[in-house]
Amino acid sequence: MSRSSACSSCDKANCPSQGRQSGETDEQFAQRQKLAKRMESVKHKILVMSGKGGVGKSTIAANLATYLALNGRTVGLLDVDVHGPSVPGMFGLAGKSPAMDGDSIVPLDVGGTLRIMSIGFLLEDADAAVIWRGPMKIGVIQQFIRDVQWGELDCLIVDCPPGTGDEPLTAAQSLADADGAVIVTTPQDVAVSDVRRSISFCRQLALPVLGVVENMSGFACPHCGEITDVFGSGGGEEMAQSMNIPFLGRIPLDPQVVASCDEGKPHAYFQADTDSSKAFEACFATLLDLTGHESKCPQERMKEE
Repeated sequence: MSRSSACSSCDKANCPSQGRQSGETDEQFAQRQKLAKRMESVKHKILVMSGKGGVGKSTIAANLATYLALNGRTVGLLDVDVHGPSVPGMFGLAGKSPAMDGDSIVPLDVGGTLRIMSIGFLLEDADAAVIWRGPMKIGVIQQFIRDVQWGELDCLIVDCPPGTGDEPLTAAQSLADADGAVIVTTPQDVAVSDVRRSISFCRQLALPVLGVVENMSGFACPHCGEITDVFGSGGGEEMAQSMNIPFLGRIPLDPQVVASCDEGKPHAYFQADTDSSKAFEACFATLLDLTGHESKCPQERMKEE
């Protein structure tokens, strides 16, 4: 369980939700207290990160959130990729808008066990470029964590943009008691070298690395079954071993995964018997155990919606 659950009884002067930080204004202190209070109802927090764009990080985040929800967890999925929010499309929610409840934002609900929030829900024109400087991006990410009415969650999954800049830094610092980060890479050296920086980023922030997922690892021809290592193979696993962090597994390059995302339903949602779904399950099993309890509802619960 995350450390936020103890905040209500914490009396330490330097606790983020109790003590005032040096130079902090009344408003900043109040906002930080509000954030800590909101997160008290979230048991676990996992960031999905990568130092490299185009490695399928949002696909991993969307399928992880779906997998956990289908296995009885109540899950929030927060997309903080300000410039390229792709989560709404992956769930068929493009064009939808969140409701308001007083001064709180109500996330969009999928099947009663998955709640989603993304900057993409607030854009009037999906093709419009978001041209924001750092302070505005930081403010929006903090607002999503602080002002979204997540309710009681077993786990909050945060889909961070690539790199080690303002957005992942703000998310990591705002969720200072997070369980850790899942790092996504593809096998080739040019991706792995960039992803190493994300691991160094986590270590500098004392954010645990829960493991590495090697995505797009081998392509199985749908006609003959021959495996072609389009981006090489094993780079993610070798990196995990060399940096002494867990390796969660490999996800193959699969056209069905692409089609599922384009159709607005993550692959784990309705393709349970494919090799890719089995690979997702193998990668996510450790994270399912991390998030706590035995499944309390059938996988069909979300599918019936």
